[in-house]
Amino acid sequence: AWLTEKFPNLKYRTAFDCTGEMKKLWLEPSSSFGIPTSFVVDRDGHIAYIGHPAPLDDVLPKVLNGSWRSSYEAKAVDAKRISRVRESSLSQPIYAKLGPAMQDEDWAAALLAIEEGLAVMPDSFDFRRVHADILLHKLRDIKTGLPLMRELVEDAINKKFEAMSWVVMALNQLFHPTIDNSHLPHDDRFAMGKELSEQILELNPPQGDGDFKFGCYFPVAQYYYESGNKDRAIELIEVAIKSLDHSEPVPDQTKQRYLTSLLQALANYTGEPACHAGLCVAPQNKTSETQNAVTS
Repeated sequence: AWLTEKFPNLKYRTAFDCTGEMKKLWLEPSSSFGIPTSFVVDRDGHIAYIGHPAPLDDVLPKVLNGSWRSSYEAKAVDAKRISRVRESSLSQPIYAKLGPAMQDEDWAAALLAIEEGLAVMPDSFDFRRVHADILLHKLRDIKTGLPLMRELVEDAINKKFEAMSWVVMALNQLFHPTIDNSHLPHDDRFAMGKELSEQILELNPPQGDGDFKFGCYFPVAQYYYESGNKDRAIELIEVAIKSLDHSEPVPDQTKQRYLTSLLQALANYTGEPACHAGLCVAPQNKTSETQNAVTS
C-alpha cells in the first residue's frame, strides 16, 4: 500500500525478504551496513556495484556497456566501501566502551575511550565530534578543549572531501541553539564562528541551489543572531525552511523534525509565532533570554 501511494508508476519488480536471506547472503558477506544498499549484477553474473542507490543513474549505463567493472570509478567505490569496513572493525570495540560511559555520564571514562579511538582513527568524524563535545560541554575543560576546538576548526575548513559536514559539525559545537556555550571565551568562540559560518555560506550560498540548507544553516543563523545581526539570522532560517520544500529524498519524519527546530529558532528570533506547512511554533522566552544573555 505504501509503495502504491508513494510510487504509483513503478515499472520494476519489488520483493520482500521475510527470512533474512538477503542479510545473511548479501549484506553481511559484503560488509555493507547502510540501508538502502544496492547490488548490481552484470550480464556475466558478477557483482559489479555495491553501495547506495543514489549514483546508479551514472553507474548503470557503464555496467550495461561493460566499461564499469574495470573503471577507476568502480575501484574507487570499492576502496571506499572497504575503508568503511576497516573503520567499523576498529571503532566497534571503542563504541562498546564509549556507549555505557556516555549513558552513565561517566565523562572521565568516556574521554579515555574516545582518546583510545582517536589513537587508531585520528581522522574519524564521530570521534573528533564526541571528543570536542566531552571536553568543551561535559567536562568544561577550557584549557584542553579550546586548543582542540581550534584544531578542529582548522581541519574542518581545510578538508578536501566532505567539507560541509565537517564545517557544520564544528560550528554546531560553538553555536547550536540547544547548547549552552556561555562558559566559552567570547572572542575565541565568535572568531571561530565567523570563520566557519563564512565557509558554509561560501560552499552553499543562500541564492544557490545547493542541497540541505535546512541542516547546515541552523548554527550559522545562531551565530549571526548572537552577533547582533538579527535580520541576517532570520533571512537564513527562512531560506532553510524553504529548502525543506524541495528536499524529496529526505524522509517526512526527518523533514518534520528539522522544520520544528527551524520554526522554533525563527519564533525566538522574531519574538512572534512562526508557521509553515500547517505547523506553528511559539517563541520560548527562556531560550530568547539565554541567547540575549550570551550575546551581551
